Parts: sequence; C-alpha cells; structure tokens
Amino acid sequence: MSMTDTSSLSQLGRQVDAPASPEEAVLEKVPNGNQGMDYVVRFTTPEFTSLCPMTGQPDFAHIVIDYIPDAHLVESKSLKLFLHSFRNHGAFHEDCSIYIAKRLVELLEPKWLRIGAYWYPRGGIPIDVFWQTGEAPKGVWLPEQGVATYRGRG
Repeated sequence: MSMTDTSSLSQLGRQVDAPASPEEAVLEKVPNGNQGMDYVVRFTTPEFTSLCPMTGQPDFAHIVIDYIPDAHLVESKSLKLFLHSFRNHGAFHEDCSIYIAKRLVELLEPKWLRIGAYWYPRGGIPIDVFWQTGEAPKGVWLPEQGVATYRGRG
C-alpha cells in the first residue's frame, strides 16, 4: 500500500472555518491509489440542510452520492465543509442537488456519478431530485441507494 500524496491539501489536518457559502467552499481532491479499477465510492449525508430562498425556513434532505473515480478521489473533509456551507444558503431543492453534483463532476472528472437527494416535505410534499452523468460502467457492483420514499402516516 502506498502513501497518498496530501501535500496539495489546504484543509485536512488543519483548523478551518466553515465556508460562508457553497461558492466559497473549497473542494479538494487526492490521487486515486486504485486507478484502473472500477469501484463505487458512496457518501451519505442524512442531515443535509439548506434554506428556502423565499421564506428563509430550513429545508432538510437525505443525500446519497455515488461515484466511480478515475484519477482522483474527493477529500472527505473538504466535502463535509462544502455540504455544511449550504446551512445558511437559500436555494431551491433542485438547485442545491444539481449544484453539488456539478461541482463534484468538475473537480473529479469521475468515470460516473449519481446523486439522489431525498428532501423531507415542507408544505405538504417531498421533492426528490435524481441525476447521473450517464450509464454506470458494466460489471460494477452498484447497490441501491436504500432510501425509502416519504410515506408520512399512510
């Protein structure tokens, strides 16, 4: 096993203030030590929070991000800080979900990425957002995201 080159990272191992907005958040990457193999990396954020741009009220989601890396992996502390930066950010569910995916694709240039954003209802209906870069490569074990649709009391 080789050591991962972390010399370019600015946040890992350091005290870092939470970014004020998603645009200011710094996403960082590290070399993929298993390049040439197709495997899935999953990040689950069960308590994602953003703000409604109209009312300023909090919106909550359970977000699952799956990707097949190519040359790079996302550094997890930078991803956590990036996701945290939405806590005081006003944007619609769709905008938050797709912005997260676009930033990761831009940073990583993965072989494949999908996001499932399962938003909790506010005002009576949940709004779930799903997107992927295309078909997943054949032969990759890709588990279901395992998040049940919102049922309420029914």
